[in-house]
Amino acid sequence: MSRFNGKRAEFEASGEKINVAILGAGRIAHTMADTLTQMAEDSLYSSWIHPYAVAARDITRAQAFANQWHFDKAYGSYEELVADPDVDLVYIATPHSLHAEQAILCMKAGKNVLVEKSFTANAGQAREALAVAEETGMLCTEAIWTRYMPSRKLINEVIESGEIGEVKAASANLCYPVSGKARMTDPACAGGALLDVGVYPLNFLDMAIGADHGRTLDHFDTSMVPAETGVDAQNSTTLYYDDGTMAVSTSSMLVSSDRGGYVWGTEGYLVVTNINNPESIDIYNNDHKPVRSIAVPLQLTGYEYEVADAANALLDGKIECEAMPHADTIRIMELMDAIRDRWGLKFPFES
Repeated sequence: MSRFNGKRAEFEASGEKINVAILGAGRIAHTMADTLTQMAEDSLYSSWIHPYAVAARDITRAQAFANQWHFDKAYGSYEELVADPDVDLVYIATPHSLHAEQAILCMKAGKNVLVEKSFTANAGQAREALAVAEETGMLCTEAIWTRYMPSRKLINEVIESGEIGEVKAASANLCYPVSGKARMTDPACAGGALLDVGVYPLNFLDMAIGADHGRTLDHFDTSMVPAETGVDAQNSTTLYYDDGTMAVSTSSMLVSSDRGGYVWGTEGYLVVTNINNPESIDIYNNDHKPVRSIAVPLQLTGYEYEVADAANALLDGKIECEAMPHADTIRIMELMDAIRDRWGLKFPFES
């Protein structure tokens, strides 16, 4: 058991902080390190969140990372990191194909985990990891930042208010030209646009018109264009819900897109600028005239919300976060499995 799981009162009395460690030292790990560093200097978080340690497979790389971000500890193996009794929460920042085994390693060593999206490579791995959370009592939550952001509530409030009428359709896209990166094109790393960027429009639609609003997915149609390695280079999926509502999710690793989220109702529509990190929420009437614009609160990097939620959940002795419960993670992973199955795309380790 980690030091403070289910021990909020003891934690608050101790004057200590939640020690956050990062497993992996790649690009996204640096973004989290920047976030933790800013949290340690921000009045909202500085009294209880501490950037503590980093682990990589190369101690030289780990030490350089720790020096850059002023972390207390650097480890040259993941096993050394999880053996540190002072680590409370581990952020897993490695390729999708490694998430499950590394989350299980951490939890069995008594460490809570915040696992970068997509949570795992497939639903089977996800179930295996979440079973270990149940078994150990460790927090295990998916780090898909848009689920934790205040923009989620703001968008849902507009939709639930009836301001744009009855919602009938929606669309969301996220596309970046990132096909030159090995982790994106390598099937052994669970590469492809879907798991890396496509997970965002699928989650946006799930929050904006799907499960957050009581709708159940009835069926879907999907297609993709493969990269030379066989993973999806770009794709499109049309989702049909039980009440006749439909939505389109598009993602690509070949091009840039407007990253927009659109929810269309009988009395108007809503436009979200950048579903990957919402910047504004704009409402239009049926004459395409602007009705109002909702500002999204200022943030450090946007990652702070998932860190704070995870820290609060472990202090309350929970094994999941309310913003991204295990059932939601499994539902999205199952959907992405079904989409890949329709394409005939399997990763080598799934054979």
